[in-house]
Amino acid sequence: MGDEQHKEPVVEDIQVKVLYETEASSGPDEKAAYPPAGTNSIYSAILSRNEAVKDATRLKTFLELRDKYVKKKVVFEDPLFPANDSSLFYSHKPTMKIEWKRPSEICDNPQFIVDGANRTDICQGTLGDCWLLAAIACLTVNEKLLYRVIPPDQSFTENYAGIFHFQLWRYGEWVDVVVDDRIPTCNNQLVFTKSFRKNEFWSALLEKAYAKLHGSYEALKGGNTLEAMEDFTGGVTEFFELSEAPKELYSIMRKALDRGSLMGCSIDITSADEMESRTEQGLVKGHAYSIIGLAECDEVAKDTKIRLIRLRNPWGWVLWKGPWSANSKEWSTISTADKENLKKQTVEESEFWMAFDEFKKNFTKLEMCNLTPDTLQCEERTSWTVSVNEGRWVRGSSAGGCRNNKNTFWTNPQYRLQLSEEDDDPEDRQAACTVVVALMQKGRRMQRHQGAKFFTIGFSIYEVPKEVRPS
Repeated sequence: MGDEQHKEPVVEDIQVKVLYETEASSGPDEKAAYPPAGTNSIYSAILSRNEAVKDATRLKTFLELRDKYVKKKVVFEDPLFPANDSSLFYSHKPTMKIEWKRPSEICDNPQFIVDGANRTDICQGTLGDCWLLAAIACLTVNEKLLYRVIPPDQSFTENYAGIFHFQLWRYGEWVDVVVDDRIPTCNNQLVFTKSFRKNEFWSALLEKAYAKLHGSYEALKGGNTLEAMEDFTGGVTEFFELSEAPKELYSIMRKALDRGSLMGCSIDITSADEMESRTEQGLVKGHAYSIIGLAECDEVAKDTKIRLIRLRNPWGWVLWKGPWSANSKEWSTISTADKENLKKQTVEESEFWMAFDEFKKNFTKLEMCNLTPDTLQCEERTSWTVSVNEGRWVRGSSAGGCRNNKNTFWTNPQYRLQLSEEDDDPEDRQAACTVVVALMQKGRRMQRHQGAKFFTIGFSIYEVPKEVRPS
């Protein structure tokens, strides 16, 4: 403890290069692990979870950095994400007096993780990043996924040097994001994400690492849960409009949860005035909820089953007032054993159950992240085969526009996919092969300060005529 009191912050020029290599993908002078943008070759997704050499290299870089500062008895200051207004906002100055403090300056006995990282550790602050927090809450349901992103062997006591790291997936590669532990505060309270435990800081530091990856905290304002789910897992995402959901949606979601998929939902808004307004039954519009679980129970007085869904509000408290809310009469329609079992699963302060049919009526969008083989929760690697293609639309060459542009639509990039393996358990007993296709835009969130917005993009799928198929 005596040594810690005499530690002084040090920033060395050499660290800029080390940190840049740690958090960034291959630069122009490095040999890339995948073909350059614009090529048409398809390659297997990088299975970084099983590439021990890459993981060991990233860890070695962080440990060398940390041990260097421990040996010098100084605390780390990140030169790439400084503790000033440039890391907070790009469009305006803070509206409150912000002080960047290390956890030891905020409370006694700061801890990185207390009693395991779980979804009660995620409470939203003043930043509009509920989409990110909903994804983190989903992540905590699966420990293997969680500790892939949040290396747990970090602390404020043993080998402490004010430096922490997190692993995030970026465009086909896991990257290690290093941050110092200075966090924005006002009146000694965390301004952004916090844990309900005053001395626990993993969620605040993960949010900081994610902000660094995108250039600032403000860059995290507004988004889709799917985006963060991808960055935490490397998974392939899809979404359903619940008004047009397939009749077997419950079964789809049940299987997705069994596979370890992450899911979130939201209620669309029709104007900016509706943002975070509440429905009559207490749901928040334009707000991201995590989907934690599903259940099917027998109704005591009827020869039927009731399907339920468990949701979480990142704000840390429940607002739902409808059927199956905490004290509603519907709980009396199922057995005492089922009631106790369901309530035991629920963190009362932030989670709630609702009937699955009510869920489909009240919410408008379901977001789902299907895990690729490198993020599976078990050793099986048969659930999905993954291929990735990098390309771009170039004006006058390969930017053919949508199908309304009949003369140029054909010039858009085209890729051929052959499906050869049948599903193990098709829904309608017809032979079929499930495929999920997703598009990703690079770097748009980081370029927000330059006025960049996400483009409206899409794809079409066509069956290749039999006469031109390969034999």
